[in-house]
Amino acid sequence: MRVLIKIGGTLLDQPESQNRLAAEIGQIVRSDVRAVVVHGGGKQMTRFLAERGVESRFINGLRVTTAEILDAVLKVFCGTVNHELVAAFSAEGVRAVGLSGMDGFLAEAEQLSPELGFVGKVIRSDPALFELLTGQGYLPIMACVAGDRGGHYYNVNADQMAVACAASFRADKLLFLTDVDGVRDANGQICPTLTVAQCEELITTGVAIGGMRAKLDAAVTALKQGVSEIVIAPGALPGIVGQLMAGKPCGTRLVSCQ
Repeated sequence: MRVLIKIGGTLLDQPESQNRLAAEIGQIVRSDVRAVVVHGGGKQMTRFLAERGVESRFINGLRVTTAEILDAVLKVFCGTVNHELVAAFSAEGVRAVGLSGMDGFLAEAEQLSPELGFVGKVIRSDPALFELLTGQGYLPIMACVAGDRGGHYYNVNADQMAVACAASFRADKLLFLTDVDGVRDANGQICPTLTVAQCEELITTGVAIGGMRAKLDAAVTALKQGVSEIVIAPGALPGIVGQLMAGKPCGTRLVSCQ
């Protein structure tokens, strides 16, 4: 089985949650699951910028990225956050390898929109490095930075990065581990299951906004690209990785149709 796990939100903020998730994901890696981890770090980035007097601005859940912020992206995403995760997995005996989309063209990108600055969209993903590493028992830990063949690099939304890599890696499962319990409807209730049409309705009616809108946009793309099972689930719940791998209901499961 192949699984891509995206970790984001406050889960990356505390050593306790990093260590617990490293232990849980380490268990599935040792059971011969070929896994890839993609991580964000938006909260750490916002804090890093605020400490330096730089205001964060978002459009539809995506961070406007100036040249100054792009430099911080490398320091925070590819540096601090990535290496903290690699260290957590290493402490669990997992052979973790820190990467970004620029390595081996794992994620090739182009500018998404001039108003967003150096924000990229992934236009293709080459899974060869994933295949090589996971085939030898390594766990790739990938930061949400991508590049182009001209040597430029871009800040990429981690959910969109996860989708592109899950599709190219032919993942059987795509798990979004977040700091929310799942996707909520207009009445504030958790949706146990959502179709593509229902996701699009939540977006167009303004129920899903900000980061959740970006997450649903990415999930819809993944479903259309052939990823068969996507779950948005609370990563703070102990044992969550094992539950999701066993198919137990938790959070919101996204499907192409019912």
